[in-house]
Amino acid sequence: MESRHDRAASLSAECTPVLAGQRRPEIVAAVVQVGSVLFETGKTLEKAQALIREAASLKAELIVLPEALLGGYPKGLDFGAPVGSRSPAGREAFRRYWAAAIDVPGHETETLGALSSDLGCHIVTGAVERNGGTLFCSALFFSPEGKLTGVHRKIMPTAAERLIWGFGDGSTMPVIPTSFGPLGAAICWENYMPLFRTAMYAKGVELWCAPTVDDRDVWQMTMRHVALEGRCFVLSACQFMLRSDCPADVHPIQGDEPSTVLIDGGSVIVSPLGELLAGPLRGTEGVLVARLDLNDIPRARFDFDPVGHYARPDLFSLVVNDRPQQVVKEGSVTPGRLNGAS
Repeated sequence: MESRHDRAASLSAECTPVLAGQRRPEIVAAVVQVGSVLFETGKTLEKAQALIREAASLKAELIVLPEALLGGYPKGLDFGAPVGSRSPAGREAFRRYWAAAIDVPGHETETLGALSSDLGCHIVTGAVERNGGTLFCSALFFSPEGKLTGVHRKIMPTAAERLIWGFGDGSTMPVIPTSFGPLGAAICWENYMPLFRTAMYAKGVELWCAPTVDDRDVWQMTMRHVALEGRCFVLSACQFMLRSDCPADVHPIQGDEPSTVLIDGGSVIVSPLGELLAGPLRGTEGVLVARLDLNDIPRARFDFDPVGHYARPDLFSLVVNDRPQQVVKEGSVTPGRLNGAS
């Protein structure tokens, strides 16, 4: 029986490559800035659907949503885990967070698949993916045909995220062929990983989705750098989240005033030469839209191609392990041997 991990690892292999000469010359793309209703995934999904429909009404054919949107980003919570100790209250907080995560595939992916089919657009969204007892911060790709075409699991959770999220592996780093070019994703601080970026450039990514919760001003520099380095369009969708989006019995370190901003957005769309096409958007939920001239990609790569004519393979090389990492492989355990039987 195929596991969810096997399914995620095989999704990108189901896509049919699109030749450069067959690609469309331009598309309209959107980033959606929206926050989770923490521990209320159904309400979050309703908000996301409404803003996706708004983006589609503006003719967007590619719609990108923030990191950990479905399942939530628990900004300011510590899960009762100082070094060397875990509290009963922290364990209950994780149980609650685990219950709010989504199965892939599952109800939420079926809902978004149906929506992408109804609207005829590509959707890329962040989600907290539940797999057994482990959670992953993931990016999910949906096609205009309503199919879940790819799953990327964050390969390096940042700081305290490592307590609540597992680590993705190289089998879930897809680049998805589309009618307008290859589509990929790097989640939040994965964008700071030079070798990850290089691996994605080598896969041919031209539309770089960056779901995030990083609302700092310096994030804009990172997005413009990635666009300029990769000579690709960058679409970064950040959450906008208030204290009022959390239950009353949850107490983030930022304070309990309902109007306290926990995540302040900063969503942006950037050209392959690092120019701002839309945003940054702050202080509100909303939709940013830009028309992307896809011929800007070869124009930009005229003088710089990071894994092409500007690379030095005689000096530098990168090896990527793209095999699924499994604890137990089929046939590796002999029945009757676990208890010392001969």
